[in-house]
Amino acid sequence: MHSTNRVKEILSWYGSENPGTLASLARIMNTGRLAGTGKFVILPVDQGFEHGPARSFASNPPAYNPLYHFQFAIDAGCNAFAAPLGMLEAGAREYAGDLPLILKVNDHDLLHGDDKDPDQALTGSVHDALRIGAAAVGFTIYPGSEHAQKMYGQIRKISAEAKRHGLAVVIWSYPRGSALSKEGETAIDVCGYAAHIAAELGANIIKVKIPTAHLEQEAAKKVYEKEQIPIGTIAERISHVVKCAFDGRRIVIFSGGAAETDDKLLEQVRGVEEGGGFGSIIGRNSFTRKKEDALKLLSAIMDIYAGKTA
Repeated sequence: MHSTNRVKEILSWYGSENPGTLASLARIMNTGRLAGTGKFVILPVDQGFEHGPARSFASNPPAYNPLYHFQFAIDAGCNAFAAPLGMLEAGAREYAGDLPLILKVNDHDLLHGDDKDPDQALTGSVHDALRIGAAAVGFTIYPGSEHAQKMYGQIRKISAEAKRHGLAVVIWSYPRGSALSKEGETAIDVCGYAAHIAAELGANIIKVKIPTAHLEQEAAKKVYEKEQIPIGTIAERISHVVKCAFDGRRIVIFSGGAAETDDKLLEQVRGVEEGGGFGSIIGRNSFTRKKEDALKLLSAIMDIYAGKTA
């Protein structure tokens, strides 16, 4: 399909990228039910690696099969499907060309506790992404962890290689580690900082968690209070995080988080839409539900981003 004016506007923010990377971004934006709107609903399924298969899939047993997720993403009308290497390899041939893939190139497991200062292992490569026909690579960073500096260096190397080959780069920017309190992981000042770090590292698409009104850093708290930055509502906090990503000139999408009731999740999505967020990446709230229920939920989410009543 031809790109809409909105898609062309968003691509214009990435003027230093090569045509291949722009084409990969356009492919993601021109896929699915929200094609052409500049809005995103992406299905991520890395939780089997991150949390364990039973915790992730036992409530909906068909989800143990990687092919379930490929077909679900298509049936739901998602922009893209993101997962680690093994899951994408399991269906990349059968679903070749049917939807954009995002290869998650680093992951970690919970068999060894790392809440104090989490790290991730490299589990995929740009070569793997090219081999399976992916449109982008995905990478998690943990601002606040003692391993953060190493992770920043890793993603810069991976990003440069990916873009040389015409792939887009998605960064999961999740504040976590000994430098932060548990409440601080989703604090508004920290989430805004995390989005900005990802933008500085060259992310084309940035994924962060929905922030709370908590202020973690004393130095930042003084500025927020002095400048009276509005952070009282979800929409205000979303707007601020988007502003932190180069004044809204980078695509920022927001996590669906842990399993929520439909009403609470849709309330958050309305806040993302009202605050100028670019969309959602909905994993556990999709594949832990029975397929019929999950499709209904994602349809309601897409209705919100499409400007319809929901």
